[in-house]
Amino acid sequence: MEAHEVQELKEHAEHGAHESELRPVAFTMSVLAVLVAITTVLGHRTHTQAVLFQNKATDQWNEYQAKKIRSYNTSLASDMLNAVTIGDKEKAEKIAKGYADHQEKWNEDLNEEQEKAKGLEEKVEQAEARADRYDLAEALLEIGLVITSVTLLTKSRIYWYFGMLFALGGIASALSVLGLK
Repeated sequence: MEAHEVQELKEHAEHGAHESELRPVAFTMSVLAVLVAITTVLGHRTHTQAVLFQNKATDQWNEYQAKKIRSYNTSLASDMLNAVTIGDKEKAEKIAKGYADHQEKWNEDLNEEQEKAKGLEEKVEQAEARADRYDLAEALLEIGLVITSVTLLTKSRIYWYFGMLFALGGIASALSVLGLK
């Protein structure tokens, strides 16, 4: 074997050793890319859920407002019957009783509609809190992925460890969603 062949084999062995040292880094980057994709999808779905709950809450408040207006109109009509002198007192009392019954029903419905709307608003807040956690997780995982990739350029493992810290923060943020109501 000639001297330059020995040198080539030595360089090839060193190059292979570098590649095998960087395999864990490349694998970590692949895993981080998958985690970024998963948290991105979960974040988008959670934002969509928050928007849908907000639309339902808005519809519920509109229902509440419509019933409140009907209740107010019924109250005005009842007040008018009490203020105006009507020739047929019996008929006026019957109409006033009907209005009073309607008013009682409206008051019950208003409380029910208000509770439903407030419940939907709570769901909006919960979905937004979950979405914020997913957004933070996505950002931290992406930062971890980028910093980890610097390891391939510099061949310095300090970037791999630093990137893993960000990635662990991202994973913790994504898992913290499980602790929210």
